Amino acid sequence: MKKFIYGSALAMTLLSSVQAAELAVSVQIPRLNVAEYHRPYVAIWIEEDSQKFIGNLAVWYDLQKRDNGGTKWLKDLRQWWRKSGRELTMPVDGVSGASKNVGEHQLSFSDKNTPLDKLAAGRYQLVVEAAREGGGREVVKVPFEWLSKKTNQANAQGQEELGKVSVVVKP
Repeated sequence: MKKFIYGSALAMTLLSSVQAAELAVSVQIPRLNVAEYHRPYVAIWIEEDSQKFIGNLAVWYDLQKRDNGGTKWLKDLRQWWRKSGRELTMPVDGVSGASKNVGEHQLSFSDKNTPLDKLAAGRYQLVVEAAREGGGREVVKVPFEWLSKKTNQANAQGQEELGKVSVVVKP
């Protein structure tokens, strides 16, 4: 009987120490004063500090164009395209979605069924790249600590195509 009690206590201790971590991301798309406004295409991914690609979290583009024509402009997300985009067949379930309007957009990712599920503890960066048809292109990188024992938060500010980008990691 004692073996069962000790075994159960050990199993409960191990299970309680394995918690699902969460990555909360906020991306602001600013209002631009331009004659012809197009919603930006946006790619969001994780990479190591060495800039080695880890995985895609989101890709927003024009899903409404006929014959999947919105994919033509994905090449304008140059950094993302070179690291990952050219290898993908769009749309990608759980990653791709429609381009977003002006405003702040909240995303939340757990370490289940995302690139985070095999991510070792350590320092990484969230990369957000935006490009607009007839507009500019911008990349914002936000460093973060994964699987830290405490909640950590970081922000970066875009200059034109992107506004504030925030990352909150909860253990």
